[in-house]
Amino acid sequence: MKRITVLLAEDHAIVREGLRSLLDLRDDFEVVGEATSGREAVELARKLRPAVVVMDIAMPLLNGFEATRQILHDVPGTKILVLSAHSDDEYVAHMAEVGASGYLEKQNSGQVLVQAIQEVAKGNSYFSPAVTKRMQAAARQARDSGAPFAKPKTSLTPREAEVLQLVAEGAANKQVAAALGISIKTVEKHRQQLMDKLNIHDTAGLTRHAIATGVIENSIQGTVDH
Repeated sequence: MKRITVLLAEDHAIVREGLRSLLDLRDDFEVVGEATSGREAVELARKLRPAVVVMDIAMPLLNGFEATRQILHDVPGTKILVLSAHSDDEYVAHMAEVGASGYLEKQNSGQVLVQAIQEVAKGNSYFSPAVTKRMQAAARQARDSGAPFAKPKTSLTPREAEVLQLVAEGAANKQVAAALGISIKTVEKHRQQLMDKLNIHDTAGLTRHAIATGVIENSIQGTVDH
């Protein structure tokens, strides 16, 4: 029997260890790696090429949205299954938009997670019953009202999204430049482009936007470079 290779992308150690313990009990899964940040998840996915990445959304350095986008671009054979504490429709729609194959809330049972991994590994989609019900209701409401199912978002480039997260996490321009391997001048250019696109005029505003859109959790604090 061919085992399903799984990469766990979760920054909370106790959750990650619990997931590994659950999957290690089964003969049909092989946990090939663990990532504690979105950037590490992308690097490990490129290296290990797992069948499925179990992806949290709110992770440091690179959030689950951008990590998913980059993994699916670089390793198109890998499937992404979101496992998140966030269950808002906007999060679900955004993850589906960037290519995730499934979405579960963390309050689901271990058996549901096992079934979801099996399904997305086969190339199917799997959304938890609660998420599916809300998606269907939203689609019906949009159809009945004649409104589009999802409103277009302001489009950020992958690099702008990376800069936004690092800035919102409190990194100064020099730190952002070092983390991304670009010049400080380029960081400043990206920050200005972000402010122009989002119609936001200061770093505090960028941070509030990042929290509101799920780029970072509101518990993240840091000294912000103005």
